[in-house]
Amino acid sequence: MRVANLANFLTGIRLVLVPIFLLFLFAGDGHETASRLTAFIIFTVAVITDRLDGSLARTYGMVTEFGKLADPIADKMLIGAALIGLSMLGDLPWWVTVVILIRELGITVLRFAVLRRGVIPASRGGKLKTLVQAVAIGLFVLPLHNWPPAWHTVAWVIMWAAIVLTVLTGADYVVSAIKDSRERTAGR
Repeated sequence: MRVANLANFLTGIRLVLVPIFLLFLFAGDGHETASRLTAFIIFTVAVITDRLDGSLARTYGMVTEFGKLADPIADKMLIGAALIGLSMLGDLPWWVTVVILIRELGITVLRFAVLRRGVIPASRGGKLKTLVQAVAIGLFVLPLHNWPPAWHTVAWVIMWAAIVLTVLTGADYVVSAIKDSRERTAGR
């Protein structure tokens, strides 16, 4: 399979969008309305490329070794950059960033550790977690300081859902990996 395909191109776009997103997130004092709206649009486009590249790769047989490695790295870079940026700006408590990033990095390490035996596919819960995280982070990227207080509540309700899903799906991946490892060991 050629590395140069549409799915991998979209992954590359996502990698390029991360620093551009950060430039707009931190523009001025980090709380300028126009810059934050632009950062939100860039974040949204990057999230959409994540959804599209995976769908294209599976549907049209564009899965490559490069894509298997680059896609999760691009995802973690986008989510990590957004979370760290929001925490640096004081818009999101650091504990939220730490909890989500520990799970994301831990599962990524686990996936790479078992890559030679096969890919750990994303579960439905993992896909839901990704969607809820993206919505929650996107809401925090918006210039909520200019919006009615109800939007802060909505953003926090969705962020709490993302945190719960993050922890539960992380535990599920670990349990599944342990179970798979035991089954492989018993099957020898």
